Amino acid sequence: MVGIKDVAETAGLSVATVSRVLNGHPSVSDGARERVLAATEALGYRPNVVARSLRTDRTGTIGLVISDVLNPYFTELARAVEEEARTLGYSVIIGNADERADLEDHHVRGLLERRIDGLLISPADGRSPMTLEAAAGPTPVVFVDRWIPGTDVPVVRSDGRGAIADLVDHLHALGHRGLAIITGPTATTTGRERVDAFRAGLAAHGLTLREEYVGRGDFQAESGRRATERFLDLPEPPDVVFATDNLMALGALDAIGARGLRVPDDVALAAFDDIPWFSHTDPPITTIAQPTAELGRVAVRALADLIAGSPATSTVLPAHLVVRRSCGEPDPEGATRE
Repeated sequence: MVGIKDVAETAGLSVATVSRVLNGHPSVSDGARERVLAATEALGYRPNVVARSLRTDRTGTIGLVISDVLNPYFTELARAVEEEARTLGYSVIIGNADERADLEDHHVRGLLERRIDGLLISPADGRSPMTLEAAAGPTPVVFVDRWIPGTDVPVVRSDGRGAIADLVDHLHALGHRGLAIITGPTATTTGRERVDAFRAGLAAHGLTLREEYVGRGDFQAESGRRATERFLDLPEPPDVVFATDNLMALGALDAIGARGLRVPDDVALAAFDDIPWFSHTDPPITTIAQPTAELGRVAVRALADLIAGSPATSTVLPAHLVVRRSCGEPDPEGATRE
């Protein structure tokens, strides 16, 4: 391997001068800088990143631990994080927790051992000991999408409560009164927030969420299918199924189709988290869209501020309702279904 001593010999300069050039030190003459750059190009020299990190205590790397890499929402989030990090000069190492606290522990521990400069985490359920340790440790940490209440860590997330209220208003205006929900894990902050907002939206119209209209899911398609099958087996099935995650919505759509039923003629369907597929299903699905890419970019910038020693504040971005045809069309005569 070509080393810094070889560059110094080829350039006819001291190792110290070559080091200053490679590290961008301003006290080097233009002539010396040109000789060093010519030597590195001729020799094919590449800096030893590990050695440099030991000298500077920086690796130029950040970690991202996401809840489920197969979920299109988190895939888009990870892409935005990587793109923004690259523009700021960072590489990204991604760990997939697969909605499991033990895997989250594994990835957080491994990333910290790699001496990353900072860490972005979307906690699976708030019970990862390593995530709690990292939140209290010296490595800068930012929570993205989900968070752990009570920790002193900046959070970059969206607020879906207003959009869920808009969804319930929309469903009520269409005449729907039997509204069911497929919840995510209540151990997650997003899971709790979405079901609480749904209950509040119903209450604003004098409605209550019937216990049999609550399906417990886990943000996976299979749980959405099972919950919807149970709804459809009820003596009085709901008018609408609201899945609080895109994968559970796809499972719900499969269950409805497997019964020979149609959306929205037999049962309406709405989802949290818009994904490109939802505009191409038959019918296109009404969703609540989060500003996913912007969440990723803002989270990276917040982490970069912490790494640089500047304060970073939490950021909340609004989600919004996207109305499509999966919940029905307004009755032109204003009639409602009671």
